[in-house]
Amino acid sequence: MKNIVITGSTRGLGFAMAIEFLRAGCNVTLSGRGEAIAASTQKELSPFEGKYIYVSCNVQEKANLQKLWDTSLAQWGQIDIWINNAGENTPHLFSWETSETDTKNIIKTNLIGMIYGSQIAATGMLKQGHGAIYSMEGLGSNNMIQRKTILYGTTKHALTYFMKGMAQELAGTDVIAGRLSPGMVLTDFITKMPNGEPSQVIANEQFRKTFNILADKPATVAKFLIPRILSNTKNDAQIAWLTKRKAAWRFMTAGFRRNRLI
Repeated sequence: MKNIVITGSTRGLGFAMAIEFLRAGCNVTLSGRGEAIAASTQKELSPFEGKYIYVSCNVQEKANLQKLWDTSLAQWGQIDIWINNAGENTPHLFSWETSETDTKNIIKTNLIGMIYGSQIAATGMLKQGHGAIYSMEGLGSNNMIQRKTILYGTTKHALTYFMKGMAQELAGTDVIAGRLSPGMVLTDFITKMPNGEPSQVIANEQFRKTFNILADKPATVAKFLIPRILSNTKNDAQIAWLTKRKAAWRFMTAGFRRNRLI
């Protein structure tokens, strides 16, 4: 039984991972910006009463992340796995059209929040003598450039560099750092704008076609990731769901994947 902390875990892939960890017998700290978990989310968690806690956390604030660590440590006694999952997208606009507020938020959430979380987790895990830190890769991590998403891609490209570097810095200790690569996942992150409105990208026919070929539901990806996270002992590991081989096969069988998600 391991103790897990996941940032940004009240919905989407973060929540799906929390459920899979709980099903595997782990204790889980869920977190998000809200003061409490939504009633519908609590209902899904009801079979795991006593195995999870919720901590309100804005990852843009280092003090919030420190509270997340401290509260989890007090509850579980030790933290075995810390996952930086919280992320933010930007409007589907050219970089020069993106507002100052949206620009700041995506950098502070996806990059600075991830760095803060990794710093706090590494400090605590080195003190307790063991642990694993993972961060969520995305578009840009593999150097792919997609117009009107380059701010998001820039943060993910930097995330990959940072996590590879942290793994080297942790080499020789009993703390490891790695990356989770989920591919394309059907979540509000894709279908909605930061303000809750429908995403402009959904109206793009080519995007919808590609998304239906390559994307998966959060539960599908979580069921793949969680057993591999729990069994991994390798530093600088990348646990990837959508490999190049799998993507190639899906394009070859694209005729069977039309309109399956959006």
